[in-house]
Amino acid sequence: MEGVIARFFSSPQYAVAGASNDINKFGYKILAWYHGQSLSVTPINPRAAQISLPSKVYTTVPSPAGLPSPTDTSLSVVTPPPVTLQILQEAHRVGITAVWLQPGTFDDDVLAFAHSNFETVIAGDGGEGDEGWCVLVDGEDGLDVARNKYGSTV
Repeated sequence: MEGVIARFFSSPQYAVAGASNDINKFGYKILAWYHGQSLSVTPINPRAAQISLPSKVYTTVPSPAGLPSPTDTSLSVVTPPPVTLQILQEAHRVGITAVWLQPGTFDDDVLAFAHSNFETVIAGDGGEGDEGWCVLVDGEDGLDVARNKYGSTV
């Protein structure tokens, strides 16, 4: 799995589908994590024009198709399984190749679609947390692996 995470973090751009202005939601926390790592991140939220963090206001895009460079973007997903499947279908159509499905965002159908349509998929059992692979728990180690493998540009 180390290689898969390194590939995910080798992208020059990142996006968070399900980004939120609610500081109690994982969509907010995961966006803030990318921001805190100084990674280029775009929030995806069809109902909010902006997501405000304490030190930056991000303009959102409504869907993966709105990303400025989807083929250069790794996508973290923080949505319920039916919404996740729709997001993944669009992400596949626009050329995203790497996805990280946070715990609670997938079911068997979502996992089957993801594994059949993306080069890099992080999801399911594993990681350091009790609920599976999570950017908040496993992301920093993954970034370190990517930086060691691909250099300081990550």
